[in-house]
Amino acid sequence: MSYQVLARKWRPRRFAEVVGQSHVIQALQNALERDQLHHAYLFTGTRGVGKTTLARIFAKALNCERGVGREPCGECTACREIDDGRFVDLLEVDAASRSKVEQTRELLDNVPYAPTRGRYKVYLIDEVHMFSQGSFNALLKTLEEPPPHVKFLLATTDPQRLPVTVLSRCLQFNLQRLGREPIAGHLGRLLAAEGVAHDVPALDLLAAAADGSVRDALSLLDQAIAFGGGEVREAAVREMLGTVTGDASAVLLRALAAGDGAGILDEIARLAGHTSDMAGVLGEVLGLLHRVAVVQQIAGIEEDETVTALAREIPPEDLQLFYQIGVLGRQELDLAPDPRTGLEMVLLRMLAFRPDGARAAPRQAAPAEAQAPRAPAEAAAVRAEAPTRVAADQATAGGELDWHALVARLGLKGIARELADNCEVRAHAEGRLELRLDPACQNLRVPGAEQRLVRALRQHLGEGTEVRIQVAAPGGETPAQRATRERAERQREAERRFAADPLVNALGEELGAEVVPGSVRPARVGNKP
Repeated sequence: MSYQVLARKWRPRRFAEVVGQSHVIQALQNALERDQLHHAYLFTGTRGVGKTTLARIFAKALNCERGVGREPCGECTACREIDDGRFVDLLEVDAASRSKVEQTRELLDNVPYAPTRGRYKVYLIDEVHMFSQGSFNALLKTLEEPPPHVKFLLATTDPQRLPVTVLSRCLQFNLQRLGREPIAGHLGRLLAAEGVAHDVPALDLLAAAADGSVRDALSLLDQAIAFGGGEVREAAVREMLGTVTGDASAVLLRALAAGDGAGILDEIARLAGHTSDMAGVLGEVLGLLHRVAVVQQIAGIEEDETVTALAREIPPEDLQLFYQIGVLGRQELDLAPDPRTGLEMVLLRMLAFRPDGARAAPRQAAPAEAQAPRAPAEAAAVRAEAPTRVAADQATAGGELDWHALVARLGLKGIARELADNCEVRAHAEGRLELRLDPACQNLRVPGAEQRLVRALRQHLGEGTEVRIQVAAPGGETPAQRATRERAERQREAERRFAADPLVNALGEELGAEVVPGSVRPARVGNKP
């Protein structure tokens, strides 16, 4: 006997065998049991979620020789013939190949006649949205006054293309995309029945690649069995799918946390030698970001050491920014010159859009104050060094603190750095520091950011320093305001120099060239434009 693909061999034949879609199954079974049957049903959903499968099971339940009930018997002549695709009163139509109005009228000509063998004559029209307007008009006339012995089962992946007049005459059931867990569980039960050795992680990879479609999952499983020589193992499935390991995702996230743009490009270059699926790489990164975010926000979550370490290394606000940029960037990968370039730009954009001052220099370790907690002996040395640091930060003879210099040395990132940049010193005395926060930036005063700022200040000013932040209009210039002013000054100077350039003037006089507004940019100095 020839080999039968798994998607056909294991196609559900009863409602109980369908994976998921319990909300649809329950409604259909209740209607069958209580004999409250509508004349037209519309099943919608993405590919491979069970639209036509449910329609066939429903058709069997309607025509089962043992009577209409919650489940077809699967043993009578009608049930077996429907399973084999040769039941004379079940007319299955692919609307994509019969979209012309003449074909639809020919199909519906036999509607008035009673069924030949079954209880109902059932019309199962797949991809009904492919009908022409004339075909819909012909179908609508039948739907308005259908004979009692006819049932219409319509299936579509695009219900928006159906006329509202058709939609209003159907009971509509929206089938959901399935998650990884139910698909992976279904694959595991199937392989156990087939006697095929397998790894659970391999099934998770196949379920993720199926993207909510059971049919696609079974097709991939067929391919994985062939690729693995009769077994389904994680390494073989990764090679078949061209997916990356979690280690590569973690390497990319560590480079993001360190502001290491060169490290990001190096890792992507390495991955490009193993896979061409850059969208899959970005998906793995986003999945890891989600796991890290869960650990950060929910106490008691158990995760592996890699995820736990990343949860400590990446500030929560930076992580949320990375995720948002990644999700948006995933939609743009197809627009990039090539997938690798697109992935590189998405990850580099994550670095570029971090708040000013949050980016570390490439290939450099983070400042000592921002690294992991110090050992007791090292912490004691820091406390002993604090008076010297304080002395270095005194800007005037009267002891006012040079806040701008101190902020630059704190090594803060993310919102904590923005919070510090928008404050000024209101009062400073031994053991106490009062800061004034610009009211326009009080939304930066979130607990996590404020706590990191206080910890960093105590490392520089002494562990016992009391730090208070008051929201009030600054009397002087905050670091953020100074940075804005300096950028404006550099911009004006760049525009002045550009306008005075002899070549620019010659181009304007001889060729009528004009400077595009906003196109002049000052040269970069270090990390500053």
